[in-house]
Amino acid sequence: MNPLASESWPTSPLTHSATLRRLLYEGLAELGFDPAAIYRGTNQYRRLVPPPMEGRLSHDEAPLFWLAADRLTGDPDIGLHLGEVMKPRLLDVVGYLLLASRDLDEALRSFLRFQHILAGGFVAQLQVEGEQARLVLDLNYQAFAPLRQQMECLALLFLKLLRFITDDEFHIVALAFRHPRPRRLGEHRRLFGLQPSFACAHDALHFPAALLKRPSRTANPGLHRLLWQHAEEQLAQLVENDLLNRLRYLLGVRLGQADCSLQACAGELGLSAAALQRGLAAQNSTLRQVREAVQQARAHELLQAGQAIRDVCRACGFAELSPFYRAFRRWYGIAPDAYRAKLLPEGAAG
Repeated sequence: MNPLASESWPTSPLTHSATLRRLLYEGLAELGFDPAAIYRGTNQYRRLVPPPMEGRLSHDEAPLFWLAADRLTGDPDIGLHLGEVMKPRLLDVVGYLLLASRDLDEALRSFLRFQHILAGGFVAQLQVEGEQARLVLDLNYQAFAPLRQQMECLALLFLKLLRFITDDEFHIVALAFRHPRPRRLGEHRRLFGLQPSFACAHDALHFPAALLKRPSRTANPGLHRLLWQHAEEQLAQLVENDLLNRLRYLLGVRLGQADCSLQACAGELGLSAAALQRGLAAQNSTLRQVREAVQQARAHELLQAGQAIRDVCRACGFAELSPFYRAFRRWYGIAPDAYRAKLLPEGAAG
């Protein structure tokens, strides 16, 4: 077996702050729903755990709520309506950093530096081109497409927070979502003041770049330095943020779905291609090695589940069967169909 298999590189599951869960409980109650009943419906086969006051939650369990929320509430725009009533309380060190920043630019860069304290799946970036700026808010999950209800809720929540720290001066000129266009857009126009674009490459808020230099009335440089140090300590405690771990997760999201080249992965991680190469080299690794480890682990998982060879090939990011067969023989020493036959009970292979 290839020594690059996933078992040789221990990984840590991504986590997220409990803040959003607490805000969701409050928002559901504000809309007249029983939060505990909604979460019981979401987690039918799981023991319901109240949102912790401290500690973190499993990142990849979040889709369970967002995929069921419209069905359980009977509201096809539940993400928008939750975002409308939720209060952007500063419950994490990241929120206080935003408030203590000297201007919007420092506030957003503070968020970007410590975004993974809020959610391990964030791949947020700030991009400025001339007079326009774009805050990308992409949030990824393994085996899930972008979640409409979650991102529409988060977009409203971020708008509220950015308006709060700019004395209501922050405004967007365009809004982009990765998910498909919903049938009805009346609530989007009411709450955002414009019609968003859908099926885009990123979830992003577009706004005038001049706002970045707007001074903050709550700026406190000394407090910002203390909070930054505290946030660095918190971030350092999250072993999930190891570069190899984060790259493996990103490749798991993108394999068979999007470009997995060095340039593309570096861009998603907010790094230059050279910086990603240096970071991997410092851990005696390369992108090819990490990608092959993820492909090998995925091939094993899907073949064990009895999936067709061609489907496994595509899910592992191979365009043709022949290179997949060559890679698989290098990993396991036998062809994928023979490997699957060893894993499955007789007659179970399709």
